[in-house]
Amino acid sequence: MRDRMLRTILWMLGVLTVVIVLVMIYARAVSNVSPPEGINLADTAAVVKEAVPGLRRLGNNWFRHSESGLYELYVEGEPFERGLANGKLTRSLVQYQEEAFTSQIGRLVPNGFYRGMLKYFIGWFNRDLPNYVIDEYKDEIYGVSQSASHAFDDIGTPYERILNYHAAHDIGHALQNMSLVGCTSFATWNERSRDSTLIIGRNFDFYVGDDFARDKIIAFYKPADGFGFMMVTFGGMTGVVSGMNDQGLTVTINAAKSDIPSASATPVSLVAREILQYASTIKEAYAIAEKRQMFVAESFLIGSAKDKKAAIIEKSIDGIDLVESTFGQIISTNHFRGTKLGGTELNQEHIRTSASPYRYARVAELLAGVDKNSVEQTAAILRDQKGLEGADIGLGNEKLINQMVAHHAVIFEPEKRLVWVSTSPWQLGKFVCYDLTKVLALQPTTNDEIYESERTIAADPFLRAPEYRSYLKFHAYRFPFAPRTDLNPDSIVAWNPRSYHSYMLAGDYYLGTKEWARAAEVFSKGLEQEVATIQEREYMERQIAVCKEQMQ
Repeated sequence: MRDRMLRTILWMLGVLTVVIVLVMIYARAVSNVSPPEGINLADTAAVVKEAVPGLRRLGNNWFRHSESGLYELYVEGEPFERGLANGKLTRSLVQYQEEAFTSQIGRLVPNGFYRGMLKYFIGWFNRDLPNYVIDEYKDEIYGVSQSASHAFDDIGTPYERILNYHAAHDIGHALQNMSLVGCTSFATWNERSRDSTLIIGRNFDFYVGDDFARDKIIAFYKPADGFGFMMVTFGGMTGVVSGMNDQGLTVTINAAKSDIPSASATPVSLVAREILQYASTIKEAYAIAEKRQMFVAESFLIGSAKDKKAAIIEKSIDGIDLVESTFGQIISTNHFRGTKLGGTELNQEHIRTSASPYRYARVAELLAGVDKNSVEQTAAILRDQKGLEGADIGLGNEKLINQMVAHHAVIFEPEKRLVWVSTSPWQLGKFVCYDLTKVLALQPTTNDEIYESERTIAADPFLRAPEYRSYLKFHAYRFPFAPRTDLNPDSIVAWNPRSYHSYMLAGDYYLGTKEWARAAEVFSKGLEQEVATIQEREYMERQIAVCKEQMQ
């Protein structure tokens, strides 16, 4: 009997192994991506030259590192040639960015087997991705991929990897609805702005670790087709999350709540890129968004110099809406507000459970306290670290406009073609200003600074405060992928005493050491603070119940 049972178990394990292998082979087969056809690879022999120390050139394309810490890139021409120039000029950043990204994945999924399964899952999930990316952007991405490292070829070819990375924001936000993509943006115009000019501010709160956010590129494009534009990006990324074109049209993206999709479609950043390159009005932007199928829900805040106003395009997997305002201001966080998509059960649940409506209310409160908005006031709002009515709700709280996770913050004055970009850390460093019209016409022969120094917005004084130094200690333990082996529960609370998250981390520590009374006490104190989400409040309530049960 025992031998028969053993044979049965071995047989079942053998069948399971075969099934897993077949699934892996199938996933790999369907996820193979062929490179674009008709590309002249002879162009890849072009050599980057350092015209003067610090200024790298490839034909008319150039790249430099500003004293501000930002990198500045200019590329032009046909899709493959500008992608090739982008990759060659920024090769070290393309390779570093992939290393930082894969390292963070390693921290999130430390088990090698599960990481391998994740690779096959993403390959299968993105099996149709090339069908939803227009040929122009496939050619450009293929050009960039010529400079990608071969150290990660076990994941896929350089082209497959760079193409798939363009959907990383969408996949993380669709499959996990992570709180790490909680952006805030707003616009004012007419009676709500100084000189009645359109002003747009945004925090791009997409956090994949400090290393990933280290090297920001301000890229200026003059494509063979479409409008010239600028965007804030990073090595290997040709999609857009924040940008402005030479027609004075701006686009920024804010994630919304999504159902879990069964397969990928057009990455949000490539929809935003197409809008930026080919639209000059809100109507034209809407037409582009409407014709592209996406696999996550997203809001596009569109500013238009021609329309002299801003509007929000809300787009889900199967719907689209346009949200406009006659009041002279508009705000976007991470929930839909339109008549078509705002009332869905999924969106209403997100409003009830998330930090998004609180942040929305705080932006509205701060704008209401300003007679006429200005660029400087916009920067102050983007840096705001207080809750409603100026309450102290702890640093880094997701309900804050400034959550100290921003990859970047930007401010646009589209009618003047001016853009301010934050420097590290987060949006606390100085904001430097670029004149898009000037930069697109520039062909530098020296390594001089190209930003408008007289328009610089000074760094936030908070950087000199003792609370900032304490926060940095807390920040090291803040995210799920951070090591916490040396966490001291008393210190974590002392560093950020008004943060519910401090008490939650301390409570988790005491759970691990089975100090049930201490755990229940700090979780209870955490519940007395302003908790960011319903899910976190319910988590602490469950842990208190566990502690009480253990103490009986």
